[in-house]
Amino acid sequence: MKAAIAAAPATTVVPAKAGTHAEQIWAWLGAVPDPEIPVISIVDLGIVRDVRVAADGACDVTITPTYSGCPAMQVIADAIGEALHARGVREVRLHKQLSPAWTTDWMSEAGKAALKGYGIAPPAQQVIDISGLRTGATTTASTALAAVSRRADARHARPAPVVACPHCGSQHTGITSQFGSTPCKALYKCLDCREPFDYFKCH
Repeated sequence: MKAAIAAAPATTVVPAKAGTHAEQIWAWLGAVPDPEIPVISIVDLGIVRDVRVAADGACDVTITPTYSGCPAMQVIADAIGEALHARGVREVRLHKQLSPAWTTDWMSEAGKAALKGYGIAPPAQQVIDISGLRTGATTTASTALAAVSRRADARHARPAPVVACPHCGSQHTGITSQFGSTPCKALYKCLDCREPFDYFKCH
Protein backbone atom coordinates (compact mmCIF):
# COMPACT_ATOMS: atom_id res chain seq x y z
CA MET A 1 0.00 0.00 0.00
CA LYS A 2 1.44 3.37 -1.00
CA ALA A 3 1.63 6.22 1.51
CA ALA A 4 0.46 9.46 -0.03
CA ILE A 5 2.06 12.73 1.06
CA ALA A 6 -0.82 14.65 2.62
CA ALA A 7 -1.57 18.07 4.02
CA ALA A 8 -1.37 18.94 7.71
CA PRO A 9 -2.75 16.28 10.08
CA ALA A 10 -6.39 16.73 11.06
CA THR A 11 -6.64 14.24 13.90
CA THR A 12 -5.85 14.60 17.58
CA VAL A 13 -2.34 13.33 18.14
CA VAL A 14 0.07 12.90 21.00
CA PRO A 15 3.47 14.59 20.88
CA ALA A 16 6.26 12.72 19.15
CA LYS A 17 8.45 10.66 21.44
CA ALA A 18 5.91 11.09 24.28
CA GLY A 19 5.03 7.43 24.24
CA THR A 20 6.70 4.10 23.67
CA HIS A 21 4.96 3.62 20.37
CA ALA A 22 6.37 6.81 18.88
CA GLU A 23 9.83 5.73 20.01
CA GLN A 24 9.27 2.45 18.19
CA ILE A 25 8.28 4.31 15.05
CA TRP A 26 11.51 6.33 15.19
CA ALA A 27 13.50 3.12 15.64
CA TRP A 28 11.78 1.41 12.73
CA LEU A 29 12.30 4.44 10.48
CA GLY A 30 15.96 4.36 11.50
CA ALA A 31 16.23 1.16 9.48
CA VAL A 32 14.80 2.71 6.28
CA PRO A 33 17.71 3.51 3.95
CA ASP A 34 18.00 6.63 1.85
CA PRO A 35 17.36 5.52 -1.77
CA GLU A 36 20.39 7.42 -3.11
CA ILE A 37 22.86 6.57 -0.34
CA PRO A 38 21.70 3.20 1.05
CA VAL A 39 24.25 3.10 3.88
CA ILE A 40 22.52 5.98 5.67
CA SER A 41 18.98 5.90 7.02
CA ILE A 42 16.42 8.60 6.41
CA VAL A 43 16.51 9.34 10.16
CA ASP A 44 20.29 9.72 10.26
CA LEU A 45 20.09 11.89 7.15
CA GLY A 46 17.68 14.21 8.99
CA ILE A 47 14.78 13.80 6.56
CA VAL A 48 12.33 12.63 9.25
CA ARG A 49 11.36 15.68 11.29
CA ASP A 50 8.45 14.48 13.40
CA VAL A 51 6.50 11.36 14.34
CA ARG A 52 3.10 11.46 16.00
CA VAL A 53 0.82 8.63 16.94
CA ALA A 54 -2.93 9.25 17.07
CA ALA A 55 -5.22 7.74 19.65
CA ASP A 56 -6.63 5.38 17.01
CA GLY A 57 -3.16 4.01 16.26
CA ALA A 58 -2.65 5.91 13.00
CA CYS A 59 0.75 7.45 12.54
CA ASP A 60 1.70 10.85 11.13
CA VAL A 61 5.24 11.19 9.85
CA THR A 62 6.63 14.57 8.76
CA ILE A 63 9.52 14.56 6.33
CA THR A 64 11.61 17.37 4.84
CA PRO A 65 13.25 16.77 1.45
CA THR A 66 16.93 17.54 1.06
CA TYR A 67 15.80 20.01 -1.59
CA SER A 68 12.35 21.12 -2.72
CA GLY A 69 12.32 19.24 -6.04
CA CYS A 70 13.82 16.00 -4.76
CA PRO A 71 12.58 13.25 -7.11
CA ALA A 72 13.12 10.58 -4.45
CA MET A 73 10.40 11.85 -2.10
CA GLN A 74 7.73 9.46 -3.35
CA VAL A 75 10.19 6.57 -3.13
CA ILE A 76 10.94 7.58 0.46
CA ALA A 77 7.24 7.95 1.24
CA ASP A 78 6.57 4.46 -0.13
CA ALA A 79 9.46 3.02 1.88
CA ILE A 80 8.14 4.60 5.08
CA GLY A 81 4.65 3.28 4.43
CA GLU A 82 5.91 -0.21 3.64
CA ALA A 83 8.19 -0.31 6.70
CA LEU A 84 5.44 0.73 9.11
CA HIS A 85 2.66 -1.34 7.54
CA ALA A 86 4.95 -4.39 7.74
CA ARG A 87 5.15 -3.82 11.51
CA GLY A 88 1.41 -3.54 11.97
CA VAL A 89 0.82 0.19 11.76
CA ARG A 90 -2.62 0.33 10.24
CA GLU A 91 -2.62 3.86 8.81
CA VAL A 92 0.38 5.99 7.87
CA ARG A 93 0.00 9.63 6.88
CA LEU A 94 2.99 11.36 5.34
CA HIS A 95 3.40 15.14 5.51
CA LYS A 96 5.99 17.14 3.58
CA GLN A 97 7.44 20.16 5.39
CA LEU A 98 9.59 22.58 3.37
CA SER A 99 10.29 25.19 6.07
CA PRO A 100 12.72 25.29 7.70
CA ALA A 101 14.71 23.95 4.79
CA TRP A 102 16.71 20.79 5.24
CA THR A 103 20.33 21.31 6.19
CA THR A 104 23.32 19.02 6.52
CA ASP A 105 23.40 20.13 10.18
CA TRP A 106 20.52 17.68 10.71
CA MET A 107 22.69 14.69 9.85
CA SER A 108 23.49 12.54 12.84
CA GLU A 109 27.04 11.67 13.80
CA ALA A 110 26.20 8.04 13.01
CA GLY A 111 25.07 9.14 9.56
CA LYS A 112 28.27 11.07 8.95
CA ALA A 113 30.31 8.04 10.01
CA ALA A 114 28.30 5.87 7.61
CA LEU A 115 29.01 8.30 4.76
CA LYS A 116 32.73 8.18 5.51
CA GLY A 117 32.70 4.39 5.62
CA TYR A 118 30.97 4.42 2.22
CA GLY A 119 33.73 6.55 0.71
CA ILE A 120 31.93 9.91 0.85
CA ALA A 121 33.48 12.67 2.94
CA PRO A 122 30.79 14.03 5.30
CA PRO A 123 30.04 17.78 5.66
CA ALA A 124 33.01 19.45 7.33
CA GLN A 125 31.33 22.61 8.60
CA GLN A 126 28.19 23.62 10.47
CA VAL A 127 25.83 25.63 8.28
CA ILE A 128 23.75 27.54 10.81
CA ASP A 129 25.31 29.71 13.50
CA ILE A 130 22.70 30.28 16.20
CA SER A 131 25.06 31.98 18.61
CA GLY A 132 23.73 35.44 17.68
CA LEU A 133 20.05 34.63 18.14
CA ARG A 134 18.30 36.34 21.05
CA THR A 135 15.84 34.34 23.10
CA GLY A 136 12.55 35.81 24.20
CA ALA A 137 12.83 38.86 21.97
CA THR A 138 10.27 39.88 19.36
CA THR A 139 11.70 39.50 15.88
CA THR A 140 10.55 41.99 13.25
CA ALA A 141 10.80 41.43 9.52
CA SER A 142 13.71 43.85 9.25
CA THR A 143 15.70 42.25 12.06
CA ALA A 144 15.04 38.81 10.64
CA LEU A 145 16.21 39.96 7.21
CA ALA A 146 19.32 41.51 8.75
CA ALA A 147 20.08 38.26 10.54
CA VAL A 148 19.74 36.28 7.31
CA SER A 149 22.04 38.78 5.58
CA ARG A 150 24.62 38.45 8.34
CA ARG A 151 24.51 34.68 8.13
CA ALA A 152 24.97 34.84 4.33
CA ASP A 153 27.92 37.21 4.71
CA ALA A 154 29.47 34.95 7.35
CA ARG A 155 29.00 31.94 5.09
CA HIS A 156 30.84 33.63 2.22
CA ALA A 157 33.56 34.87 4.59
CA ARG A 158 34.31 31.41 5.95
CA PRO A 159 37.49 29.76 4.75
CA ALA A 160 37.21 26.70 2.54
CA PRO A 161 36.55 23.57 4.62
CA VAL A 162 39.33 21.13 5.35
CA VAL A 163 38.02 17.93 3.79
CA ALA A 164 39.64 14.74 4.99
CA CYS A 165 40.01 11.86 2.57
CA PRO A 166 37.52 9.11 3.53
CA HIS A 167 39.95 6.47 2.29
CA CYS A 168 43.22 7.29 4.09
CA GLY A 169 42.24 10.16 6.41
CA SER A 170 44.70 12.62 4.92
CA GLN A 171 43.73 16.28 4.97
CA HIS A 172 46.03 16.90 1.99
CA THR A 173 43.13 17.03 -0.46
CA GLY A 174 41.97 19.33 -3.23
CA ILE A 175 38.73 20.02 -5.05
CA THR A 176 38.44 18.81 -8.63
CA SER A 177 34.88 19.96 -9.39
CA GLN A 178 32.13 21.78 -7.49
CA PHE A 179 29.81 18.93 -8.49
CA GLY A 180 30.27 15.22 -7.88
CA SER A 181 27.99 12.27 -8.58
CA THR A 182 25.02 14.45 -7.53
CA PRO A 183 24.61 18.26 -7.23
CA CYS A 184 24.80 18.07 -3.43
CA LYS A 185 28.33 16.68 -3.61
CA ALA A 186 31.65 18.06 -4.83
CA LEU A 187 34.40 15.98 -6.37
CA TYR A 188 37.69 15.93 -4.47
CA LYS A 189 40.99 14.11 -4.87
CA CYS A 190 43.36 13.02 -2.16
CA LEU A 191 46.86 14.31 -2.91
CA ASP A 192 48.43 11.55 -0.79
CA CYS A 193 46.65 8.31 -1.71
CA ARG A 194 45.59 9.80 -5.08
CA GLU A 195 42.03 8.47 -4.78
CA PRO A 196 39.12 10.65 -5.98
CA PHE A 197 36.09 10.92 -3.69
CA ASP A 198 32.79 12.71 -3.26
CA TYR A 199 32.38 15.35 -0.57
CA PHE A 200 28.86 15.97 0.77
CA LYS A 201 28.72 19.77 0.65
CA CYS A 202 27.41 21.78 3.59
CA HIS A 203 24.10 23.43 2.92
